[in-house]
Amino acid sequence: MRLQHRIRRAAPQDLRRILSIEGASFGEAAYDCKLFAHFLRRCGDLFLVAERNRRVCGYSITCIRAGRRGPRAELVSVAVHPRDRARGAAAALLESTLRRLRRRGVPRIHLVVRVGNRPAIAFYKKYGFRRLRRVPRYYEDGADGIAMTRAV
Repeated sequence: MRLQHRIRRAAPQDLRRILSIEGASFGEAAYDCKLFAHFLRRCGDLFLVAERNRRVCGYSITCIRAGRRGPRAELVSVAVHPRDRARGAAAALLESTLRRLRRRGVPRIHLVVRVGNRPAIAFYKKYGFRRLRRVPRYYEDGADGIAMTRAV
């Protein structure tokens, strides 16, 4: 049975909790507050949080960019606090993002995931993402990424 999550647009007052989730999820590679504030301004209606029991337990950031073949979405980041994982928050965030993109007529969504992040790769494959290519030295620490895409 999937637990219910409330998905809503992130607000400035959520940033403290989002930073806590980010630090618990990514450690030294965590984004800082200034970058989250930038995404809140730039991608606001696709910067989402998942709440369970009135507490933010995860977030996702998707930005829409103009492309040669029309708009395209980039899933910038998804994180769920480690103690809240495997309860459906990431799935609820992704499903809500895909619905919102469909309403906007965005045809494709892209992402890059760290090569060694097997759970994330399996999650994205489960949702129909397919591997495009390896992206050498994509991450600040020099780790490679895997570019993935799917139709919205």
